[in-house]
Amino acid sequence: MWFKNLQIYRLPAPWKFNPEQFTEQLETHAFQPCSHSELQSQGWTAARENGNLIHTVNRQVLLKLTTERKLLPNSVINQVTKARALEIEEQQGFKPGRKHMKEIKEQVSEELLPRAFSIQRSTLVWIDPIHGWLVIDAANPARADEVLKLLLKCNDQLPLEMLRVKLSPLAAMTDWLAGNEAPSGFTIDQDTELRSKSESKATVRYVRHTLDPKEIASHIASGKQCTKLALTWSDKISFVLTENLTLKRLQALDVLSESENSQHEDEKLDGDFALMCGELNQLMSDLIRALGGESGQD
Repeated sequence: MWFKNLQIYRLPAPWKFNPEQFTEQLETHAFQPCSHSELQSQGWTAARENGNLIHTVNRQVLLKLTTERKLLPNSVINQVTKARALEIEEQQGFKPGRKHMKEIKEQVSEELLPRAFSIQRSTLVWIDPIHGWLVIDAANPARADEVLKLLLKCNDQLPLEMLRVKLSPLAAMTDWLAGNEAPSGFTIDQDTELRSKSESKATVRYVRHTLDPKEIASHIASGKQCTKLALTWSDKISFVLTENLTLKRLQALDVLSESENSQHEDEKLDGDFALMCGELNQLMSDLIRALGGESGQD
């Protein structure tokens, strides 16, 4: 069990964490399936089957947010609404007006909702109270915002902050590419994206393609900046760093396959989680150091 994406936030380090109290707070928004009249339901579920809302391994905390959404396409609603309107027209001799059509559509939606299919998705959250990390496995900020909003509903005193670094990832990645040299502990891989600062936003992408230093230098000289860069850390973890300080497409390399031999599923989850926490803690620390350290800290 490895996170695929990292949206990184800061807590005080160390953070005084009370598992019992936090569990009670999460229980106020525990997941409940959608009712007949709901399009969406969201809440906390156990990260491990038949476990608690908070799963702890070596003082590292794993949470899971579950979202259920009913699928009720507008095309289906419109089709049934149109058929219902034709029936009414035949009965009364004239077409329903705009206000009446709106009422028909709302009634159709209410009738179809209980029969709609539903899908569930989960978002994992890792909290490290020792080093002060809160990390969400989400590729985009909108998904992470869903997690943060519900966390703050459960605990509006949560001392959470954005991660801020002294060097802009945009400028740092551009410098690394320009010098064809990654910071200590990292290597540059074959995927990158460069985007123009001009209004045209002209963009060049390399995908599994050797980065020719002369080509890259030419793009940078023309005013393009690096917005995404594939890196490998310590020959252990590959990822793509974005201009927003999000890490995407994380992949643990072969050297980190120690827990694969665990036979029991629960043991495997705990082993993977403990290994992930240790490695990602060091990866994030090294990356922040490469970006000049955290803002506001000496």
